Amino acid sequence: MKLKYKLILIFIIGLFTGGFLLNNLFFKPNVKLSQKYTYIDIPQKITIDSLSLILKPYVNNAQTFKWAAKIKRFNKPKPGRYRIENRMNNNALINLLRIGKKAEVTLTFNNKNSLAALAGAVSHQIEPDSLSLLSCMSEAEDMKAKGFNQDNILLMYIPNTYRMYYNTSPQKFRDKMWHEYQNFWNNDRRAKAKKIGLNPIQVGILASIIQKESTKATELPRIAGVYLNRLKKGMLLQADPTVVYAYKQKYGNDLIIKRVLNKHKAVESPYNTYKYRGLPPGPISMPDIQSIEAVLNPEKHHYLYFVADFNRPGYHLFSQTLSAHNRKASRYHDSLNKRGILH
Repeated sequence: MKLKYKLILIFIIGLFTGGFLLNNLFFKPNVKLSQKYTYIDIPQKITIDSLSLILKPYVNNAQTFKWAAKIKRFNKPKPGRYRIENRMNNNALINLLRIGKKAEVTLTFNNKNSLAALAGAVSHQIEPDSLSLLSCMSEAEDMKAKGFNQDNILLMYIPNTYRMYYNTSPQKFRDKMWHEYQNFWNNDRRAKAKKIGLNPIQVGILASIIQKESTKATELPRIAGVYLNRLKKGMLLQADPTVVYAYKQKYGNDLIIKRVLNKHKAVESPYNTYKYRGLPPGPISMPDIQSIEAVLNPEKHHYLYFVADFNRPGYHLFSQTLSAHNRKASRYHDSLNKRGILH
């Protein structure tokens, strides 16, 4: 009889001990962070062992996580970026990863001069690498279907901040950007573009030029007005930034050009607006929203010329006649010579 009671006692103690251990295994806080939460990135086709290594810097005991995962038959983590919170237990952590409750990524990009540069910037913020992103963004058939070509496809990507998942595929990223482009070019903006005689792509090309002309936001609508006046009159745009772009395309992007000379203006390129009338075939950089809005809302005036203001760096002097412009330009070139800026 005494043996029977001992066995029952051992069983009860074992039951409570097992329950205590299981409770600790599943419900004892395991995540240890110095802040309230952090994010972890789970790649495609990951094993529990590999997942444990990712979690190791953030948990007290990665082994208990593996044991809990085995008991709960959790062996297929869903890829993505997840927000884990301080003092989270193994049970909550497994449930989070099992249901795939992913956190969104704040993806931001600014003015890039090429699709390759854009792909590189994006690849640092979501899972796909730059080569897969670039390959997807460069698909000729997709460009054509959306009304773009290899010269102007950069305009589909409008610099801004976007929300998406870390494991967004290259195709879904591209589709997201197309959706955002369509939202941006709403009826109001399209009507403004039509009013100045341009379509959205042409607006983007001109915006990329004025963006390179000035860093002063207050001047952008006035500069846009100058170029629109020239387009209406059938004049050459004679935009220095397009010449710099064309020259660097031909002789190397690492060139530093501080002063546009006749040799630069002579470069053979459809982007050389000193040689070819109208807008170039594509943007010379990725225009930002501010520059696009400046083109859509240009200042109305009769200016046809402008030159950098030697007394106010960053600003420009505007003229209605070529003779007035030449006088201002001469003073500006003299100031460059005196400062030793010869090329």
